[in-house]
Amino acid sequence: MLNAAKLYTIAGMTLALSCASAAPSAAGTLESVKQRGVLQCGVSEGLFGFSERNGVGDWSGFDVDFCRSVAGAIFDDQSKVAFVPLSAGERFEALRTGRIDLLSRNSTWTLEREAGLGLAFAGITYHDGQGFMVMRDLNVSSALELDRATVCVESGTTSQLNLADFFRANSMNYEERAFPSAAEALAAFETGQCKVLTRDQSALYAERLKLPRPSAAVILPDVISKEPLGPVTRADDPAWFTLVKWVNFALVNAEELGISSRNVAEATASHKPAVRRFAGLEGGLGRLLGLEDAWALRAVQAAGNYAEIYERNLGVESRLGIPRGLNQLWNMGGVLYAPPLR
Repeated sequence: MLNAAKLYTIAGMTLALSCASAAPSAAGTLESVKQRGVLQCGVSEGLFGFSERNGVGDWSGFDVDFCRSVAGAIFDDQSKVAFVPLSAGERFEALRTGRIDLLSRNSTWTLEREAGLGLAFAGITYHDGQGFMVMRDLNVSSALELDRATVCVESGTTSQLNLADFFRANSMNYEERAFPSAAEALAAFETGQCKVLTRDQSALYAERLKLPRPSAAVILPDVISKEPLGPVTRADDPAWFTLVKWVNFALVNAEELGISSRNVAEATASHKPAVRRFAGLEGGLGRLLGLEDAWALRAVQAAGNYAEIYERNLGVESRLGIPRGLNQLWNMGGVLYAPPLR
């Protein structure tokens, strides 16, 4: 007997979900990953600073490093990751059907995506917001000057929905040019098919670098949405979700405690209770996650603490040059705040 199905439209995508089960059972994801010997991690197809592959096939980026941190926590080996490049349109289905164990692909946390697709966002790794990029010769300095503009946007994204909301809320008109991939949207912007490109601001910084003359384009200061980006798991394996969530928290806590990939040996010799718990010397917390007690230290050793990962891939000394802003620790003027490991 076939299960009855419900149709959900999520960011422009219509998906049929079984009322009985939205995806194959993900129970025992950690056990499956351990038996396979590799973490299958979904990333973007190519976004500077977040996930990109060089000429010899090596991956790097903010989202890539999170995958390596999870692999480090599980295997004590950051190389045990198989990166699966996914478009915006296929990313959630790849997770739901078990093609990947974890999605770490600049994805915005929304109610529809959790409740409608049976997913679970394991916290926020990057606080972003949607913006607009224009060519300098358009001579505009605010998004409120974009009435009747032609706007390129990637279909199947929250950017497409936010775009409509922004113009409607400000009683402005626009012509949408939607494309199935970010690369096609950028190409259309570059060739003048549209005067404006809209994406998360972090992505716009990355896309600008791909233009023949990056200095000819400007990212407007307007931020029109909240875009909390973070890793995603299936919702039917709470133990796996908890593990991924606490790797996220561990990277933030490591920065706050002063633990980095360069001083892990010092952490194991510390007398501070919080550091000793983090290093797995006290508390026995690893068993609660199905991991060795040194899991958090291994996650940091794999790719660094949050600050190291951010600065290497996105920060002011990187190609993107994005100030940390909201992504500073809570006690440094930002909003990053992680529960304690205890």
